[in-house]
Amino acid sequence: MDNIMGKNFIEQAIEEDIAEGGRCFGKTVHTRFPPEPNGYLHIGHAKAVYIDFGMAEKYGGLCNLRMDDTNPEREDTEYVEAIKEDIRWLGYDWGDRFYYGSDYFEQTYEFAVRLIEKGLAYVCELSPEEFRLYRGDLTTPAKSPYRDRSIEENLDLFRRMRAGEFPDGAMTLRAKIDLASGNFNMRDPVLYRIRHIPHHRTGDKWCIYPMYDFAHPIQDALEGITHSLCSLEYEDHRPLYEWVIDNIDGPSKPRQIEFSRLNMTYTVMSKRKLRRLVEEGLVSGWDDPRMPTLCGLRRRGYTPRSIINFCERNGVSKTLSFIDYSFLEHCLREDLNENAVRAMAVLRPVRLTITNYPEDKIEYFEIENNPERPEAGTRQVSFSRNLWIEADDFEEVPPKKYNRLYPGNEVRLKGAYIVKCTGCRKDESGAVVEVFAEYDPESRGGSAADGRKIRGTIHWVDATSAVDAQVRLYDRLFTDPEPDGADRDFMTLINPNSLTVLENCKLEKGLENAKAPSNYQFLRLGYFCVDNVDSKPGALVFNRSVALKDSYKK
Repeated sequence: MDNIMGKNFIEQAIEEDIAEGGRCFGKTVHTRFPPEPNGYLHIGHAKAVYIDFGMAEKYGGLCNLRMDDTNPEREDTEYVEAIKEDIRWLGYDWGDRFYYGSDYFEQTYEFAVRLIEKGLAYVCELSPEEFRLYRGDLTTPAKSPYRDRSIEENLDLFRRMRAGEFPDGAMTLRAKIDLASGNFNMRDPVLYRIRHIPHHRTGDKWCIYPMYDFAHPIQDALEGITHSLCSLEYEDHRPLYEWVIDNIDGPSKPRQIEFSRLNMTYTVMSKRKLRRLVEEGLVSGWDDPRMPTLCGLRRRGYTPRSIINFCERNGVSKTLSFIDYSFLEHCLREDLNENAVRAMAVLRPVRLTITNYPEDKIEYFEIENNPERPEAGTRQVSFSRNLWIEADDFEEVPPKKYNRLYPGNEVRLKGAYIVKCTGCRKDESGAVVEVFAEYDPESRGGSAADGRKIRGTIHWVDATSAVDAQVRLYDRLFTDPEPDGADRDFMTLINPNSLTVLENCKLEKGLENAKAPSNYQFLRLGYFCVDNVDSKPGALVFNRSVALKDSYKK
């Protein structure tokens, strides 16, 4: 064991199997990622993608992508294509190993027939209500009056089930295992059910569909999977997985290993609940930037690197825990701080007029694109008599410790000059519409020639060349850190302030050509990206990805 100390339990298991040779039989480590195409992948799936593809990559192996399309009710090719796009965006690829569970429908059916022939499966006519009634408890075995049917009768009924002779719910095929098992998953579990629903690939060819617990181990065995890595909710299902593998006489014997799923504060991870948010119009779609879906996070400005780092740092364990949403934001902030281009933008603009600056003069300042990466170079930013500044960078009567503009106070305009506020102009409602200041011509670059100390620095945008844009400010979708709690309805915990839309924001010249997926740090305001859906030339839309600092950490 010395050679595997410090590795997580999945790595230890894989390396033990490689060393013993009994699991891999000299084959390459082979994993799979098997999403159900009934919705879009979310941040929880990213952890599974990271583990399934990452383990194969670590050991020089292979990872298949397989659509678990054994339940036709909500499955759609739209989700299939979205899943592919999300996985590629994260940086992983499955080569030519793309499969559907429906590829194996015929083989799965034949394996079920063999189980019947072995006396290990039977057709049961219990209704769903009777099934629950006869399920038993820890001291009472389950029961079925159909368990002792002959092999011939079971084969005949199962073939007729396939032929469509019976309505939904009339019959099921059950494994014959142990009605008294302490693990209820082993109490003669259902292997097939009748569903007269068209399938997105096979149409009306099938009206019986295998249960996941039966289909999945068969698919793993047929594909030569060595390690079937799945979330902890399947731990109690592992004996059934192994029973299927042991009794179908398949070409290989995969090993199932479970890990804890990702749970995160201020969000829900159920595709059913995420679909409800979409269908009831509480978000704009699966790719709404407030959603925890990968397409929503991508639209919000999250990067593949930030999400992979997040998954890597959370580690692999069997312990159920909640990760603070702010840690995901930290991983994004860390990545964007290093890689995002800096720019100046004013979101709530008020005009600043420098009264002693020549009216027809325009000059340019060299400003670094990213101080963290000198190789990113510099850009020229224009400066004139008329600028835009943030409305909250001026107070006529300032509070204590306010170091921005107010009558008589000096501030540094980022990278340009020192200016001294001389007053303001208001409209009829009393709102400030223009601030007046005088600049110090000897302070070019922001340093006072006489060495006086300037406490405040504010950003600005040249009004003569400013670019207009809409900016969307996103916050947590829920007001409660655990909206998925059993004693509450998550729909009542929607944050009414999760989206603020600002019109006529002012951006520095050059950003009119910005296109998705470009990321920027708007100085003093946060990290922003071009919206990849609504932004158009001449009608720019930027989304705030994350604030500069985490306001949730107190």
